[in-house]
Amino acid sequence: MRKVIQSTLISLDGVVDDVSAWGRTYFDQGWWIRSLRAIEACDALLMGRNTYAMLAGRTQALLAAADGDAPSPSPDLAYCRRLDGIRKYVFSSTLETADWTNSVLVREDVAAAVAKLKREDGKDLMIYGHGPLGQTLLNHDLLDEIHFAIHPVLAGRGMVALRDGLQAELELIESRTLANGVVVVSYKPIRA
Repeated sequence: MRKVIQSTLISLDGVVDDVSAWGRTYFDQGWWIRSLRAIEACDALLMGRNTYAMLAGRTQALLAAADGDAPSPSPDLAYCRRLDGIRKYVFSSTLETADWTNSVLVREDVAAAVAKLKREDGKDLMIYGHGPLGQTLLNHDLLDEIHFAIHPVLAGRGMVALRDGLQAELELIESRTLANGVVVVSYKPIRA
């Protein structure tokens, strides 16, 4: 059975949105190499409407601006190419279309659809952030690992990951500090 792995960039004060405003300075060469390895270990991304819109716009703009013939692309460009080509399941009841390469719009029950994807053969599934989709998967025991990349910055404002009513017990799998000061902690939810 495939795992669902949530990867969340988070500030010290718990902010998870508008990462480019507070986290961009930490996206160094090592960061991109690590991100590329993580996404290469997966078959597909799971995302909600907001993450889809943000990633589609940024990735397509970066790829359009890049030299498409570069024989050895930089790690950030290689990551964008992988992101562009990977299968993307977009969970939304309001999005009209999902036109980004390899995107599939899913309107059915989130828990049932993800449980079905987990049972399929293949590599693991990745979800970025911790918005409503991540919370739904956590509430339905469908997240197998949660990775928080804690950035050494106080964002001061924004959407926080730890919302009222969100409860879960987690077991630490791994903790490491990157050269840029970001601490990555990986947990697995403890099932009831």
